[in-house]
Amino acid sequence: MAKKKLVILTGAGISAESGLKTFRDTDGLWEGYDVYEVATPRGFAKNPQLVLDFYNMRRKDVAAANPNGAHIGLAELEKDFDVTIITQNIDDLHERGGSTNVLHLHGSIFEMRSVNDETKIYEIKEDINLGDLAEDGGQLRPNIVWFEEPVPMIEVAVEVVRKADLFAVIGTSLVVYPAAGLVNYAPYEIPKFIVDKSIPYTQSLYNLTAIEKPATEGVKELQQVLQQYV
Repeated sequence: MAKKKLVILTGAGISAESGLKTFRDTDGLWEGYDVYEVATPRGFAKNPQLVLDFYNMRRKDVAAANPNGAHIGLAELEKDFDVTIITQNIDDLHERGGSTNVLHLHGSIFEMRSVNDETKIYEIKEDINLGDLAEDGGQLRPNIVWFEEPVPMIEVAVEVVRKADLFAVIGTSLVVYPAAGLVNYAPYEIPKFIVDKSIPYTQSLYNLTAIEKPATEGVKELQQVLQQYV
């Protein structure tokens, strides 16, 4: 018998327990930076060195972090379910935790691209410097979807969510769009779950189970609850 399709939307809350901070925890400041200075095309045009330095630091932070129990727990669900993880996170902790099917809505900290052509993508483990150019002569920048930029993977994600048999949301405040809107594409009648230390407003979701716990504890409980659907 085919495994049920379990689609999981994750946000910064799942990586917070690995020591990766979220800007929403600090009144719009991310590691002391104004988000609009370091995570918008305007910010990059105004001060590209600042933006490159900021993401070079983030890359080091992610490389030094380890997947936590929540990442590993979600990977374990692949034994019983056909799991797709749609993540808003730019880290690779899901992959390092063992998940094999991860869709990154907002890009990856370990990729860079040309400012002229978003399809010219390269792997990057070290720093990106001002003057580092792509083949087309464009300055290289992080392959991250910044605020005020379109989210190219959102249409793919919508189709994945529409086909879900079970849908879970973990560690996201559901306020960053268009990612937050994905919950509205889950089929009305299917079981839905939300895991967060502070459950966001979700009154419009039918057939919802809320687990108000941090991601590591909440995923353990989610694993148990999901056993009834195997």
